[in-house]
Amino acid sequence: MNKRILTKKLNLTNIFAIASGAMISSGLFILPGLAFAKSGPAVVLAYFIAAVLVIPAVLSIAELVTAMPKAGGDYFFMERSFGPAVGTIGGLSSWFALSFKSAFALTGMSFFSHLIFPDISIFYIKLIAAGLCVFFTLLNIFSVKAAGRFQVILVFSLLSLLFLYIMKGFAYVDVQRFQPFAPHGLNAVFMTAGLIFISFSGLTKIAALAEEAENPGRNIPMGMFLSLGIIGAFYILTVFVTVGVLDASVLSGSETPISLGAEVIMGTPGIILLSVAALFAFISTANAGIMSASRQPMALSRDKLLPRFFSKVNKRFNTPHYGIIFTGIFMVMVVLFLNLEGLVKAASTLTILIFMLANVAVISMREGRILNYQPKFKTPLYPWTQIFGIIGSIVILIYVGQAALLTIGSVVVIGIAVYFLYGRKRYEKEFALIHLVERIMDKSFSKNILESELKDIIRERDDITRDRFDKIIESSTIIDIKERLNLEEFLSRMADIISKEMDIERQKAYDALHAREKDTSTAISPFVAIPHIVIDGKERFEIFMARAKKGIEFTDQDNIKAVFILIGTPDERNFHLKALSAIAQIVQAENFRDIWMNALRENNLRDIILLGKRARHN
Repeated sequence: MNKRILTKKLNLTNIFAIASGAMISSGLFILPGLAFAKSGPAVVLAYFIAAVLVIPAVLSIAELVTAMPKAGGDYFFMERSFGPAVGTIGGLSSWFALSFKSAFALTGMSFFSHLIFPDISIFYIKLIAAGLCVFFTLLNIFSVKAAGRFQVILVFSLLSLLFLYIMKGFAYVDVQRFQPFAPHGLNAVFMTAGLIFISFSGLTKIAALAEEAENPGRNIPMGMFLSLGIIGAFYILTVFVTVGVLDASVLSGSETPISLGAEVIMGTPGIILLSVAALFAFISTANAGIMSASRQPMALSRDKLLPRFFSKVNKRFNTPHYGIIFTGIFMVMVVLFLNLEGLVKAASTLTILIFMLANVAVISMREGRILNYQPKFKTPLYPWTQIFGIIGSIVILIYVGQAALLTIGSVVVIGIAVYFLYGRKRYEKEFALIHLVERIMDKSFSKNILESELKDIIRERDDITRDRFDKIIESSTIIDIKERLNLEEFLSRMADIISKEMDIERQKAYDALHAREKDTSTAISPFVAIPHIVIDGKERFEIFMARAKKGIEFTDQDNIKAVFILIGTPDERNFHLKALSAIAQIVQAENFRDIWMNALRENNLRDIILLGKRARHN
């Protein structure tokens, strides 16, 4: 199997452009007219409601992606949270949603191409859209960085044209056009919010490219927050201007509302400029869609839930070429054969489902108390943010109606079929729900697979290079002491273990440890002690670790819970000092006491030291 890894080539500007480009397309240039027909001027409120309801999902996905910056984004979080069956459903839902949205963008090109080239037929427009899909497929195969740069040019050109539209448009807004504000009632507003949810569906898909992002712990969440704030404002202001400058009879049901608004504001040049902006938007969404959606099959394949070839990375271009080709072919089929309304409903429904699962995933991860779940960004107001997002998603799905349930049901059936027919016998991972069940039932079911995987992800994310201290900790002996001990009892127990592990006479080990404590206590705080002794020989150094939940009486003033015993030969003096320094840095962390005492098993204790923040030495 090809084991080449994806390269980190996407900076913050690329990430913002990809997230924004995946958002801003048909949801702005086509849907306002269709949405106005359902809700009237309150369509502006519908866009605002959709933006508010997406905030919990953005925060949750930002947290998840900074803990697990891996290709696949939504799928990876869901699978590691709920297991392979739900993960398969979530991964396919995410892939379908983004592919549908991208195809929707390419299909929408036909309406604006007619404004610029009135004589061109729909058949040829669809062929052009399919050709562009092929172009972006090839571009993404050849270079994710080139695709990212192309995205930056498209998005900033688009935003410049929209800024011109908004600034000039404010002078033409007639507030009388906002009366009555909600002629069809609030129910219609919420239903419209569900319809236009697709407008925000591309925002979080940048998470699928996290493995290719520079400094993902910072750049991914910042890119998403910037995109939501800036593009959300552009959405609301653009729709506000459009409603304010067009008569209801012209706007209602229009498939080119922004261009019609531009005609009122700037005449024929306005139609051309905003139609060009729309084409930029559609092209950028298609490009971003292929970039993000193609990583879903790759992630499923890595976990053996799809055929292995999807996980292969091109040797020359370092891109997942099979996933890109598969996504491109699917989008071409959708462009050629599916209708606009069906694409909108399917993509919006699946987006709502994904956002709801993302909020549940954060709860599963946190309540499972997985030690190595260490996000760089944490959602504020947990768990109320997630609860609000889950309830909001359910409400929107109810308003969207029966079509939403049918779409979700279809994807669930496909996902379960893929899992049971292909993935079930091959799956070897572990997920957070197991840890949550362990906590509730107070029984051990997991095999530390998820913790180990998250440890490797953190090392990759933080660019942690294993040094000699890490290698010693990885093989060190750890004991977890349940009862309370005095100093003599503890040293006697450790002398037994040291004697066996290092082939040292037991009494000699005990005497050395006891003499060290008699000389000066090795307790560096009321919680931590670092006994250390020198033994005969050369090039020998070991570290023994112990946790005592009920404490060890090193002195009358302390109650030691964490002990690190350093044993080395005289020639290891320099490394002895480095090891002392490393442990001292780790145990000074603000949350060290809590995570040390809450660790469930010995391997968790080891990971606390391996992933602790400290200076590293080659």
